[in-house]
Amino acid sequence: MAEAAGDISPIPTTHTTSESKPTAEPQQEPAPQPQASESSLPEPVINGDIQHVNVVENNSTPHPLPSKLLDDEGQSVSKFDVEQALKSEPDPQEVERTKKRQSILTRTLWTFIMIGGFVALLLMGHVYMIMLAMLCQTIVYREVTALFSLKSHAPESGEIESKGKKDPWSKTLNWYFFAVTNYFLYGESIIYYFKHVIFSDGQLLPFATNHRIISFTLYTIGFVGFVMSLRRGFLKQQFGLFCWVHMSLLLIVVSGHFIVNNILEGMIWFWVPASLVICNDIFAYVWGMSVGRTPLIKLSPKKTVEGFVGAFWSTLLFSVFWGSYFMRFNYMICPVHDLGVSAWSNVQCTPNPVFVWKVWQIWSPLAAFLSRLLGKSVTVIPYAPYQLHLLVFAVFASLVAPFGGFFASGFKRAFNIKDFGHSIPGHGGMTDRMDCQFLMGVFTYVYYSSLIREHHVSVGSILQMIVSGLTVSEQLELMKDLRKYMQGQGITIV
Repeated sequence: MAEAAGDISPIPTTHTTSESKPTAEPQQEPAPQPQASESSLPEPVINGDIQHVNVVENNSTPHPLPSKLLDDEGQSVSKFDVEQALKSEPDPQEVERTKKRQSILTRTLWTFIMIGGFVALLLMGHVYMIMLAMLCQTIVYREVTALFSLKSHAPESGEIESKGKKDPWSKTLNWYFFAVTNYFLYGESIIYYFKHVIFSDGQLLPFATNHRIISFTLYTIGFVGFVMSLRRGFLKQQFGLFCWVHMSLLLIVVSGHFIVNNILEGMIWFWVPASLVICNDIFAYVWGMSVGRTPLIKLSPKKTVEGFVGAFWSTLLFSVFWGSYFMRFNYMICPVHDLGVSAWSNVQCTPNPVFVWKVWQIWSPLAAFLSRLLGKSVTVIPYAPYQLHLLVFAVFASLVAPFGGFFASGFKRAFNIKDFGHSIPGHGGMTDRMDCQFLMGVFTYVYYSSLIREHHVSVGSILQMIVSGLTVSEQLELMKDLRKYMQGQGITIV
């Protein structure tokens, strides 16, 4: 008589055993009942870690587990252990929801932190806003230049003596060109906006008169250093990085320089355009989530036509009320003459004509209709020219500035990255937040300097002409003539 089958297998095919009798004919098995047998169930997989077992696809009801299972090492695993493991294993969907909630919480928290810090620096004064702009510019430059690294490129040939050696293009040259560019651009701004200080101080006069030749000399030193650092096997990568750095300087540092100039021209030329970009982004999100159906551009799949159009009209309306409120404060509209002022200082200046209120005479038939409709006489509409300029800024912030974000999206796709960095928790890198602001800042400066700025002769400009264009004897002669003129006007000069 044969022995009964007593071995334990991963999935038992039957629960009954029978003895084989040599003289007996093979017995016919009874017809199976129309129910699922254990042999038809999915085969359990036990490979060290307990997995989900015996669950029919598209059915959340688990099948009965076998009494014993085997792991990779042939050790038996009891049914109780399997069930306990299944109960203790976290639900992947719940884990995903938890991560999403944490991400939203972190993003919201840091949004309020950034808004609060931004407003605090705005109230503290122009110099703090300039420092903020330069800090943001520095972080963006670091994030963008970090995308291009020689470590991610193979050398052009195998003739490299030491592959573990430091890259021939050192980060020092990257930051050297960054420093030189900032020295030139911000030196130009200081000389332009603070002529009355620079040209009246003998110690600062050499800096002002020789600023450009000093800047060019510093750049030439960096250029020679780059050529001296060229190494065989890395030439393509080195020249590629050289072009990459100069492109970054043009798009980031030059744009940041214009933003700083906007601050110096008057805080309102920085604060309001930047606010319009943020407002447009928020409205695009709200309208897109509410009624968005049609994709706008492939580079940003979440952007919709409905959100784009809705944000356009919302930003137009918002710009008039937002800008009209801040144009009432001298602290916001006055150009900078003293970097020590703050929102609590008594700032006085002659406002630019665009901030002076005017009246528009309504067409007579329209005035009669409005008077009858409103029940009172309406013949004029008060307005400030700045409000018309606000509409232009709103149009640009809605229709053009978002393409700075699309440009950044294409940039990230090219390098297969989600964010430019992790400078701001929950928001990614600084570049992810500043992509539209750079474009808006450049437009604001060009528009303001071309159509709004008043070009008056100032004490600083006259002093600059005297110092740089007259000899010492001519300057003394000018002083005598000026003293004589002042005395003729009855003004006593001590």
